[in-house]
Order: sequence, then structure tokens, then C-alpha cells
Amino acid sequence: MNATLRKGLARVAVACLTMSAAGFAAWQKSEGDGPTSVRADGAVVHHAYIPTAGDVPTIGNGSTRYEDGTAVRLTDPPITRQRAEQLARNLHSEEEDRFKASLPGVMLYPGEFDFYLDFVGQFGSGNWRKPKSPRTWLLRGDYAGACEALLLWRFQAGRDCALPQNWGPKGCKGVWTRQQERHAKCVAML
Repeated sequence: MNATLRKGLARVAVACLTMSAAGFAAWQKSEGDGPTSVRADGAVVHHAYIPTAGDVPTIGNGSTRYEDGTAVRLTDPPITRQRAEQLARNLHSEEEDRFKASLPGVMLYPGEFDFYLDFVGQFGSGNWRKPKSPRTWLLRGDYAGACEALLLWRFQAGRDCALPQNWGPKGCKGVWTRQQERHAKCVAML
């Protein structure tokens, strides 16, 4: 975001922010639906699946567990599209609280909040708290360093997702693509 676009906008304390509707919609689109089918009553349902080799069972819009903490299993019954969205919103709300707590005193633009929370949704809170995550730089007030740290997170199940040989049908090109998109948004906000 150049100075002209930033005019009138200020970074806000993370504790005062929440994921925007556009941010949630973008996250849902990035996560996708996974395999679906149509029941006899016409309802679209989502089936549990493993998104990429080495990943964990997922259902709906990237949910790997239910609200009670139970992990998704491949044998779980399908859920409706409405339940998939409800599950995603509930889990994102929990994740958002942990995310805010991890950034005491940090100021972000709402768009930055959205894409860093999207990062947490993809890589998890544990990875967010690791020394080489963007969080390390945000806590120092180094926004450019946080942008560059995004590009370090391109691995999945030991594969470098930036390498074309890992882009096949069960590959992880999407991991790299999402990081490049986040990085571009991040740099645009400097």
C-alpha cells in the first residue's frame, strides 16, 4: 500500500482488530471445499479427506478438528455446507483469540491482521510462535522483516513447495502460492 492508499489509515492495536468478512471469505476460498457430494435431499455435503500427502484429515473449509478438540477422521460422516462454514467460523474465532494474545502491543492494519491470521489458520499456532515466523519480526516492530519471513514458510511434509517437482496432483504448490500472495499483500502495506 503506497502512501496515497495508506492516507487516513493507521495501524491499530491487534487486540482491537477482528478478521474481516472479506478476510474470512478469502480464507475459505484458499482452503477450498474438499470432496463434496449431493445427498438425496439435495443438500451438498463435505467429506473428510487428506488435502496433500503428509497432511492430516480435513473436512469442510480446512477444519482439522471439531470444536470439542476431537481430530477429524477419514471415517467421519459428511457434514453439510452450512455446518462446514459454522465449524470454520467457530475454529477461526478460537484461533483469533490465541493470535491476538501472541502479539501484545503490536499494531497492524486490518488487512495485515487478516493475512497473518490466515497464515495461522494454515500453519497453526505452534508454528506461529516459532522463532522464524513473521511473529518474531512483528514483536520487534520490523514489518518488512515479517513480510520476508512469510517466504520461509514454504515447506509441507518435508517438501519444498516452491520447487516445481512438488506441484503434482498430490503436491503442495498451493502452500507456496498462498505464501507468495501473502508476501505481495504484506509488501504492498509497507
